[in-house]
Amino acid sequence: MNEPNPHGNLAPHIPADVYHRAQAAGQPVVIVVNDRPPHGTEWRRLLLPFAIAGATVAGGWGLVAAICFLLDAAAHTFTVIAGAAGPIGVGGITLKLARGKNH
Repeated sequence: MNEPNPHGNLAPHIPADVYHRAQAAGQPVVIVVNDRPPHGTEWRRLLLPFAIAGATVAGGWGLVAAICFLLDAAAHTFTVIAGAAGPIGVGGITLKLARGKNH
């Protein structure tokens, strides 16, 4: 019984001697596999969209926080520069950009 093993995976309920007899007689071997989806919810199918949505929301909040931080830093920078520069005048109109510390 040194015949080669069949290629691929066989269902566990097919006896080997039945397969070898069919192969020796030249009969085709037909294997029918009933592959039904499992009952209930497949959690892996639902997890990926929720993970993507969660990452999108977290990234959006991170972007908003970064923009707020940059605008705050820009406002403080403008205040420091305007305080150091003093009043600006154009064509007889003087504009004081920031209050002094004594005012």
